[in-house]
Amino acid sequence: MKPERLLVVVSAPSGAGKTTLCEEAVRRLPRLVHSVSYTTRPPRADERNGRDYRFVDEAAFRRMVAEGAFAEWATVHGHLYGTSRRDLEAHWAGGNDAILDIDTQGAAILREKYRDGVFIFILPPSFAQLEARLRARRTDRPEAITRRLARAREEMAAYPLYEYVVVNDDVERAVAALCAIITAERSKSRRFTPAPEMAPDR
Repeated sequence: MKPERLLVVVSAPSGAGKTTLCEEAVRRLPRLVHSVSYTTRPPRADERNGRDYRFVDEAAFRRMVAEGAFAEWATVHGHLYGTSRRDLEAHWAGGNDAILDIDTQGAAILREKYRDGVFIFILPPSFAQLEARLRARRTDRPEAITRRLARAREEMAAYPLYEYVVVNDDVERAVAALCAIITAERSKSRRFTPAPEMAPDR
């Protein structure tokens, strides 16, 4: 049986742990690759180009927009982020499913373009814990944290637009839930085309 390749879109407010969950799902599930987004945001100290993001300047990003290179792109927290259309197609051509961790704006665009995508929202156990996580990272200035928290309130209100919700109150449980969703989606009958030899005798 030949499965159709999946597009798995994971969204969450900043600090909810979506990147960690996606990376762990990739480690646990075969044929699942993390599609790396482009961004104009400067890299943090622990980030590496090509692994965490593809870091480009705004001029290069705008050229890619003009060329139609992005499956989606959006402005988030004052910086540009986008998903390469070519990267997605390369993942699928290689027989892999693609998982993205992107904001709600980008997810809304992909929802219109890829109607058969799997859309998952990650929620923190509480808003207070989300704020504590953001402050504990010590990677943003206080004013940036204030912006992220304001944006988080807006994003969390969007969870009903997603097919699935995972509460990240425990990383192990949350990863298990994410993997279970992807595994179940891979097994849906509409995603499979039976091989010729599986046809019943007439």
